[in-house]
Amino acid sequence: MGSSANSARLANPAARLTPNVWDRLRGRLTAATGAIALSIGLSAPPQASAQFGGGFQQAVGGVMVDAQGVLRSATLDQRKADLNMLRERVPQPQGDAAQAVPLRMISLAKLQSAVEQLANEGKPLSDEMRYLAGLQRIQYVFVYPEQNDIVLAGPAEPWVVREDASVVGARNGRPVILLDDLIVALRSVEPARNEGLSCSIEPSPEGRKQLQNLLKRVNLRPGQNPTSLEPAMREAFGPQLIKLTGVPATSHYARTIVAADYQMKRIGMGLEEAPVNGLPSYLVLARNQRHSSQSNPRWWMACNYDALSHNEDKLAWRISGQGVKTLAESDLVLADGRTERDQKSDKVAAKWAEMMTERFDDLASAQSVFGQLRNCFDLSVVATLIVQEQLAERASCNLSFLMGQSGQIDLAEFPTPRSVDPQCSFIRGASGWMVTASGGVDVNAFEVVESQQLDPSLAQTHTQAKPAADNGNWWWNG
Repeated sequence: MGSSANSARLANPAARLTPNVWDRLRGRLTAATGAIALSIGLSAPPQASAQFGGGFQQAVGGVMVDAQGVLRSATLDQRKADLNMLRERVPQPQGDAAQAVPLRMISLAKLQSAVEQLANEGKPLSDEMRYLAGLQRIQYVFVYPEQNDIVLAGPAEPWVVREDASVVGARNGRPVILLDDLIVALRSVEPARNEGLSCSIEPSPEGRKQLQNLLKRVNLRPGQNPTSLEPAMREAFGPQLIKLTGVPATSHYARTIVAADYQMKRIGMGLEEAPVNGLPSYLVLARNQRHSSQSNPRWWMACNYDALSHNEDKLAWRISGQGVKTLAESDLVLADGRTERDQKSDKVAAKWAEMMTERFDDLASAQSVFGQLRNCFDLSVVATLIVQEQLAERASCNLSFLMGQSGQIDLAEFPTPRSVDPQCSFIRGASGWMVTASGGVDVNAFEVVESQQLDPSLAQTHTQAKPAADNGNWWWNG
């Protein structure tokens, strides 16, 4: 993970990432092994859904969050009900919003004015507002001081409700950006500066130690499959705690990064096949490989952007790059269950991280939570750019309502995820059976914004994207 002047003010990202536990099983199990799988259910009170999201389903990723914040599996009937509800509440867009365009412009000043007016009148937001007119990525940020405005621009598509109960582009299947997430990103710049923006699912040292003690008392008979030990292993390892920093734990943004962490775990652990070709699980890659019994690989997703380009007066900015990458490190599990960083690298873990990074763009279309994660990353980069470069001040663009500094806007709130029960997956390795767990998300937008380069050609793009002075619409096609 990189470092920078601003990231130095954040908590150490590595300390916020999920530890992972895996082990080689010979004739006797000798060390703590376990696995964690996580998904997030989204639900909201009726008054919240009248404002944001276009209808909130009870389950996302096949799980529920109960009143105690524990994740539970959703039934098939619940999943069908979610899909039917969304289809009833989210009609397909009409007019210009039904067009797929390479560049759609969003005026933050005019958007804020429109949202504030509806909030003051107690009226629900339109679908165009909730889904930011179908915007799918943010490629440009334009500043117009003469119009007191900041404009976001990027590709957009008409939206549809897919069979997995996600709202995505009708052509490419990538999820649209939510106004709710934009507001949370704008309001989370300072919290992220102070404490970082991340999620992790962390086994407790006590759980690791209890699992070690259990496995020390177990002998595998020749040819015995260790899956029979799973119930006892799960009980010993205990609930894994979900930790979030930098964003409200009840926000849709938080749900997105935790749900993406969950999906990465399930794919990496072989609990679920990847929805794209060319991404076998880590366990498959590790078959017939030898590893240290105390070294535990772990993976996390982080920002993956090119240097931000800007014109000479820094009124036009271009954001490029895939957006998300997967990284790997290894931990050593100590006798008391605590972990410390292993200086030796795990080549198989690094290979799996590289493969997931290579396949991420396809994953973003095939499994919407990865596209939603990238949308959140884009929004955090944009929000941090606006704050760090003082773009609102340069444009005399008042964004106080969106940033929560004035007025009142009701964001959707969801049950806080607090813990998840462990799940185990097994595969035979060169020296016996292997078990694995992995995960984490870290959003260091400050580091992205610090990497900049000059591109004079953006001046022409800035001029071409300029909104008409008499245009009262908050969005238009480029």
